[in-house]
Amino acid sequence: MTACAIETTAEDGDHEGTAVPFPAGFAITANGAYGARLAGSGDALYAERWTLDGPEPYAVPLPLDQPEEPDTRLLPLADGRVLVCRRVDGRRHTFSLLYPTGPGTGELRLGSVEAPGPGPVELLPPSPDGICAYAVHAGPESTTLWLVAGGAFGPERVAELPGHCAGGVWLDRTGRMLALDRRLGDGPVKTVAVDLERGGEVSPLLQITEESNDRLLLADPDSGLLLIRSDAPSPGHERLGWGVLGSLLPVRFPECLRLDDAAVTPFAIQPGQVLMPESCGVALRIDAAGGSWVGLWRPSGRRMHQVAAPPGWVAGAGTWSPEGVLRLPCSTDELPCALAGLTVPPERDPEPEPAGVPEPAGEARPGPDTEDGRPRACRPVPLQQAPLTDRKPAG
Repeated sequence: MTACAIETTAEDGDHEGTAVPFPAGFAITANGAYGARLAGSGDALYAERWTLDGPEPYAVPLPLDQPEEPDTRLLPLADGRVLVCRRVDGRRHTFSLLYPTGPGTGELRLGSVEAPGPGPVELLPPSPDGICAYAVHAGPESTTLWLVAGGAFGPERVAELPGHCAGGVWLDRTGRMLALDRRLGDGPVKTVAVDLERGGEVSPLLQITEESNDRLLLADPDSGLLLIRSDAPSPGHERLGWGVLGSLLPVRFPECLRLDDAAVTPFAIQPGQVLMPESCGVALRIDAAGGSWVGLWRPSGRRMHQVAAPPGWVAGAGTWSPEGVLRLPCSTDELPCALAGLTVPPERDPEPEPAGVPEPAGEARPGPDTEDGRPRACRPVPLQQAPLTDRKPAG
């Protein structure tokens, strides 16, 4: 095990070190306590669990006698175990829980599911309750949702949803309400809310216009902040926007979140900002021909701050503390297990820089959202149609 931590501010940008490539993604529990990834290289891949909530991060390797395949998917649970999803053949997927035991690795086999069609079974993001884990398989006409960990008898089919569903965003702290992006036939993509306590009951969540493709990317249950991607303001061209869960106010599409030569994708929202969505820090991954770096933004701000990524950053992985520190998992030859801490710089008026290029000072100056300087808005999102208020806690 190796333990080390890096704490920097958003003004820091120059670091040395050779990045260690991650064969697969890096998943983090909803409470930010644990992370999991595939470590190793070539034909010697194994699961690795990171502990992120202590004084220093540290990694625990979880190798088995048989190495993992590159397409193995991992999901950490709040008790420190790691869920492993393996594709055995074209249709069958097996699930196991790995955990450290003495000098070795323990494995609890949970069972398997079979999915018709060529598409794989995909794990949903870690459930907010930290106990359950879900997987989906999207067929041409319907999508199957399974509870693959946390049930009483192994993998259980939870619901069969009409349409092709993708994505997956949790809308509450209990793990009851799940948002999925659904397409029915040849129609547009619309986000729906799925009530897991009512057998997968579906209700509308995003409906900006009749024809627009509206997808939910992130949601924060504390503040109600939603990060949305939609082509409603520019048909044929999707843009990033934000709204508030349960609000009748329109979705806004800030100009500062649009870069001409780079793709911008949000990956983490600051928790703990109860009823204050405009004050939440939002972390964004920026990808361009020259590489990937980090964007830091608040809905109340007029600009997105662009920051050079720390060395070895797992692009698109990170978690916010309630105090406003963005912690990014990193791994280099010198520091195999580390966290880089970033904070949103205070607002000021720097000289404008070309869009799509990280700025030394970590800031980018946007143009106004509209000619009169007010945020661009579309029709209100009928978030009130989803059963997300006045409901009993899961129990």
